[in-house]
Amino acid sequence: MGTTFERTGGFSVGERTSSAALNLSSTMQSVAVLRMFASAREAAGTGRDEIDGANVGEVLAIAGDRYGRTFVDVLATCRIWVNGDDADDSTPVTTTDEIAVLPPVSGGM
Repeated sequence: MGTTFERTGGFSVGERTSSAALNLSSTMQSVAVLRMFASAREAAGTGRDEIDGANVGEVLAIAGDRYGRTFVDVLATCRIWVNGDDADDSTPVTTTDEIAVLPPVSGGM
């Protein structure tokens, strides 16, 4: 029973499974801050969390398991940034890093 993330905006399509989130590397000891905005914040029920993970992909897999299908669906359309820079699933994270989940926005005049 897997959770699939299909993000746009330069991200490759990746797949995460619940078992992958639970069987993370024993070297993983990095607690990154996950910041969620707009519809991602609404789907998660919070705008901030701290999640153990060695890279962005591991953090998002755990977040998907934690927050459920609605969050995963929103995540599929989001851009992901680490410390203000565009990131992908393989981007490493440490305790000093902030991962931002930015859903697309619309607006104008």
